[in-house]
Amino acid sequence: MTVPEYAARARRGSAISSLWLLTRRDLKVRYSTSVLGYLWSILDPLLMSLIYWFIFTQVFDRSVGEDPYIVFLLTALLPWMWINGALGDSTRAFLRDVRLVRSVALPRWIWVGRIVASKGIEFLLSLPVLLIFAIGSGAKITWLIVLFPLGVVLLAVLTLGLGLLIAPLVVFFRDLERATKLVLRVLFYASPIIYGASDLPSFAQPLAWLNPLSGIFSLFRAGFFPDQLDWMLVGSAAIISLLFLLLGLTVFRRSIGGVLKEI
Repeated sequence: MTVPEYAARARRGSAISSLWLLTRRDLKVRYSTSVLGYLWSILDPLLMSLIYWFIFTQVFDRSVGEDPYIVFLLTALLPWMWINGALGDSTRAFLRDVRLVRSVALPRWIWVGRIVASKGIEFLLSLPVLLIFAIGSGAKITWLIVLFPLGVVLLAVLTLGLGLLIAPLVVFFRDLERATKLVLRVLFYASPIIYGASDLPSFAQPLAWLNPLSGIFSLFRAGFFPDQLDWMLVGSAAIISLLFLLLGLTVFRRSIGGVLKEI
């Protein structure tokens, strides 16, 4: 191994170690100041799922999704909480810890990466809720459950790419923080969460192809609802997620110098 290769490997190892330390710090701070702690990562998606379950099974005659509907909801709502929370927090990735960003000699992408990682860990910690409802409702688990990790990887790639794109731009355009929250609110209903991609009318089908969450959510649902899996949507989601990651990296690298001067 050459000296440059050894130095590069050492820098990567240091970056990963720093990312893990900052991620643990975020989680400890978030839970140490809360009485319920970990339970908060469960209560939010659980209450939302129960509300939508009640509305669409007890109030209205539901014509979308599959049974058991609570499992159908959770398989998309839990990953949605990951991307929604990560992008919302990414709008203040540099503004929240200005002194640390300025003074600590770390790769700057870590300040976005730690948010994506901490929200991803919260997502993984919420999975027992999905398992409990799946068992309690008698949902059948198929071999397609092995696709679940692929959904996790694609969602992480997409979330990191969008986070790297949003975080530096918010420093220059502060209104982007509110705009991001508005877009996320619209995206919730434009994504197959309370319904499936196949439930969209024909004229709205292009939305599913343009929205990478359609393919990603189908991977999360495939283990319980095989009919929801659409490999064409998965392929589209993979391509779009990678494009967003490349775009995010490009914008991040070109703007980080200006970000450090601005903050």
